[in-house]
Order: sequence, then structure tokens, then C-alpha cells
Amino acid sequence: MKALVLLGLVTVASAKVFERCELARTLKAAGMDGFHGTKLADWVCLAKWESDYNTKKVKNLKDRNNSSLYGLFQLNSKLWCDDGQTHESKNACRVKCSALLSDNIQASIACAKKVVKGENGLRNWVDWRHHCEGRDIRKYVAGCGV
Repeated sequence: MKALVLLGLVTVASAKVFERCELARTLKAAGMDGFHGTKLADWVCLAKWESDYNTKKVKNLKDRNNSSLYGLFQLNSKLWCDDGQTHESKNACRVKCSALLSDNIQASIACAKKVVKGENGLRNWVDWRHHCEGRDIRKYVAGCGV
């Protein structure tokens, strides 16, 4: 009986980890290619370096600024979502952080679009600046038919 309960917990906690081309097709269908001047390869590169395409990734930043990063695009609870723990969250996307951990990535996409429309665009993401900006990122969508 304990094995059945444990199996149920593992199933609930499992994450959707996208394959590169699967994510590229999903993001293209959601209108991300060309959105606010961004290329599809930018989004796929961003997701690779932020979450390794994992929808359930959470990174705790409590030691730095008392916030956490959530989901595919690692959106910060201090600025973009409400995790119920981060004091003075701006929650600019008007979404619970837990919604950004869903295998249905529509909330993550909507929030990422809001971020990229802001003053710094994709530069809001440190990993995009370090791994994608100014580089040949065509490989992130190569062979995906998008």
C-alpha cells in the first residue's frame, strides 16, 4: 500500500520537460515568433538556459532578495507572480506563481510576453544575456520545421 501512495506522489510531482522542437512548435503556435521583435530561437534559447525546458523548475533566491523563480521562463515572484511568500510582490502578471508550474504553459507565455514588452525586453533575463544575446542561436530551432 505504501508503494501505491508513493507512486501517486511521484506522478503528481512529475514535471513536463519539453523536447526542444516540441517547445519551438508550441511557442510558435502561441505567437511568440516575432512577438515584440523577438525571434522564436530567442525564446527557445531562453527556456533552455533558464529551466532546461522544465515547467516545474523553481529556484529559491531567498538568500539574495527573498524571492523565487518559477517555471519554464523562471519568472520572479518579487516582480511577476504571487507565491504567497514573497513580501511586497508586484505581481505584474496578475498570476499565482503555481500557475507558472503547469504543463499547460499558457500562463507562462502570457507573463513572458508581458516581461518582454517592458523596458529591457529579453535583457530582463540574465541567462538570455549570457547565453543567447549576440550569438548564433539558430540551432535552437534547427530541424524543427518552424
